Amino acid sequence: MAEHNNRAGLLLALCGFAILSVGDAVVKTMADDWSPIAVAALRFTIGATVLAGFLRGKEGAKAFRPAKLWLQAARGFCLAGATLCFFSAIFVMPLADATAIGFVAPFLVAILSGPLLKEKVAPVTWFAASLAFVGVLMILRPNVAELGVAALLPLGGATFFSLMVVGNRAAAGTGSVLSMQFFIAAFAAPVLVGSAIIGNYSGISLLSVGMPDWTVVARCALVALTATTAHWLVYLGTTKAGAATIAPMTYVQLLVAVILGWVWFDHVPDVTAMAGACIIIASGLILWSAGKPKAR
Repeated sequence: MAEHNNRAGLLLALCGFAILSVGDAVVKTMADDWSPIAVAALRFTIGATVLAGFLRGKEGAKAFRPAKLWLQAARGFCLAGATLCFFSAIFVMPLADATAIGFVAPFLVAILSGPLLKEKVAPVTWFAASLAFVGVLMILRPNVAELGVAALLPLGGATFFSLMVVGNRAAAGTGSVLSMQFFIAAFAAPVLVGSAIIGNYSGISLLSVGMPDWTVVARCALVALTATTAHWLVYLGTTKAGAATIAPMTYVQLLVAVILGWVWFDHVPDVTAMAGACIIIASGLILWSAGKPKAR
């Protein structure tokens, strides 16, 4: 029975992580159609609205009163920052490169958990994190030369994401999984809407917000649907197999990103960048292996 649950959990997580990269690829298709900030704002506005309906139906009006309001707001702000950076990154650089750099988030979480959550940071964590950043530098090499500081966007996204995960840990137990999903989306949406308005008046053509084509709205809705479905599948996988078991499945995102980037956008993988991605994955597996509970 345990083996069956592990297999089911791994399959659910695998599907969830793969769907996340499909959603990212859909976002990239809008690179020439609308502002990346506006895309993020609409995606989370749709997501928060749908989640609100589910939360109201399942838990009632009382579920909309969050515990630790400022912590929920901080989670939403960090999610908004992570989304803004990542969406902007995949608008201007290869999907696989942006995805690979995003995988430094677990190392940042482990390092930040020391000063923020008073958790002990093991020596193996520092080793794996140092190795991962070598991989990041290898991926950034061609992108910085071509894009300048814009190539650092996925690193900024990973930093915001890691802060969000630390916030999630601090908020654990303060509400149901559904309410936690709703609150983070509900607090992220207005931050992104405000950012889109500022971007529209910034004079930067890429951030100009006009009336979107109906296909843009449809794609934003699709991204909201795929992301919500993916997170739910990963959650179900975690409940069946455990977080430690499914953790390596996250790297399927990179494989799917490479394939979709090649097929949809004609981005032939750069050998050095892919070598850097492999180093990041190896570092993640080292961190995962060190954190696995020892068999008795």
